Amino acid sequence: MKKQLMLWGLIFCLLVSAAGCSKEASRTDQQAQPVNLTVAAAASLTDVSKELSKVYMAAHPNVTITYNFAASGTLQKQIEEGAPADLFISAAKSQMDNLAAKQLIIAASRQNLLGNELVLIGPKDSGLTGFDGLTGAAIGKIAIGTPESVPAGQYAKDTLISMGLWDKLQSKLVQAKDVRAVLTYVETGNVDAGLVYRTDAATKSTVKIVAAAPPGSSKPIVYPMAILASSKQQPEAQKFADFLASEEAMQVFARYGFTQPAQ
Repeated sequence: MKKQLMLWGLIFCLLVSAAGCSKEASRTDQQAQPVNLTVAAAASLTDVSKELSKVYMAAHPNVTITYNFAASGTLQKQIEEGAPADLFISAAKSQMDNLAAKQLIIAASRQNLLGNELVLIGPKDSGLTGFDGLTGAAIGKIAIGTPESVPAGQYAKDTLISMGLWDKLQSKLVQAKDVRAVLTYVETGNVDAGLVYRTDAATKSTVKIVAAAPPGSSKPIVYPMAILASSKQQPEAQKFADFLASEEAMQVFARYGFTQPAQ
C-alpha cells in the first residue's frame, strides 16, 4: 500500500512538472520575436502615418515601423534599385502598376487604401479667388510637384490642361520634388499659389484653400498599397496592412481629411 502511494505521488509530481513545462513553453512561444518593418509611403501621408504607427506599435511592442517618405515616383525608383522596404503606399496607381509589371510586389496583397482631393492654395492673405486668377499679373509663381515623379504634380498638370491653363502658365510654373515642398513654397511666400492635396493644405494655418479642382479634371486620386516581393517580413507586413485598412485606422485617416478610395 505504501509503495502504491509513493508510485501515485511520483506520477502526480511528474504530471505537475510536465504541465509546468508545457505552460512555460507556451509562454515562450507567445513571446513574439522583434520585427522591423520599413514602409515606403507617399510624402502626403507623413503626418497621419506617424500617428497610426504609434497606435500600432503600442499594441504590438515587438514591432518597429520605420517610414521612408518621398514622392511616389522617387520611391518607385528606389524600390526598383533594390532599396529595402516591406510595404509600399503610393499616391497614384501608375507607380504601383510599374512595380507590378516588374513583379516587385505581391499582387494578391494590393488594395486601394485611400482617396484625396486636389486643391489650389495661396498664402493666408492672398487675394486669389479661383483658377482663372492664375493668369493674372498678381500671380508670379505657381508651384506644382514634378509631374514625372510626383502624383500630385501629374494631377495638377491634368487639371490645368483640362481647364485650358497649362500652356498659358508655363512661364510661371515652379516644379517641386514632392507635394510637401509645394506646400512649403506657398507657406514661405516663395510662390504665390500652389496645387496640393486637401490633406496637406489642412496641416498649415498659414495657407488657405482657394478652390478645389473641378470634378473630372484629372483621374481620381487613389492611394494603392501592396507588400513588396522582396520583403522578408511578409506575414507581419500583411498584419500592418490589414490594420491600415481597418475601421480603426480609417477613422484616423478621415480626421486628417482622407476619403474612401474610388475603386
